Amino acid sequence: MSDKKQCSSPDSESISTETRREFLKKSSLLTAIALTPGVAVKAAEGQWDERIADVFEKVPVSIEVNGIKRELSIEPRVTLLDLLREQLDLTGTKKGCDHGQCGACTVHVNGCRVNSCLTLGVMVNGKKVTTIEGLAKGDQLHPMQEAFLKHDGFQCGYCTPGQIMSAVACIREGHANSEMEIREYMSGNICRCGAYPNIVNAIQEVKEGGQAV
Repeated sequence: MSDKKQCSSPDSESISTETRREFLKKSSLLTAIALTPGVAVKAAEGQWDERIADVFEKVPVSIEVNGIKRELSIEPRVTLLDLLREQLDLTGTKKGCDHGQCGACTVHVNGCRVNSCLTLGVMVNGKKVTTIEGLAKGDQLHPMQEAFLKHDGFQCGYCTPGQIMSAVACIREGHANSEMEIREYMSGNICRCGAYPNIVNAIQEVKEGGQAV
């Protein structure tokens, strides 16, 4: 089994001072536009249009996704979730609440689990992203995928990709030592079908089996 993984937020490492400054500038401009009275906005419509276009100018990013290097051009406001689904056609990562509350969009960034709906694409520039599509090796399923199938760790299946990604990370982080601990560290992933006992059983089997995750 791999060593315990210490994870930190992607934005704490990947956004340079210059990028942060630009992000704050753009955020301030959008706030100013939102708070400007409608009449004033209409009077300066041409000026606002030009400045809004500047805000959403695409920027280059380089990301390794499931072992494949991707050179992309994205708007600064694009989330990692939308980048994966709409530009890379990796639709296994699900759009659930879009507020970081359900965990359906969980992916790994440099081995750490993140909510991709709350992570901007520019935050993962230069990093390695793994989605549910990247866990299996060809036709050979990942041990956690096999365990979910064996223990019926899903019903409708919508939350399952995020559940599996979090389950793998849960073991890597060293937080799968008991049923109570697993439930606590998987609490960010909601299963509206209520398959929690089976999910816990699947994680325990992989953990106790000492299978590499």
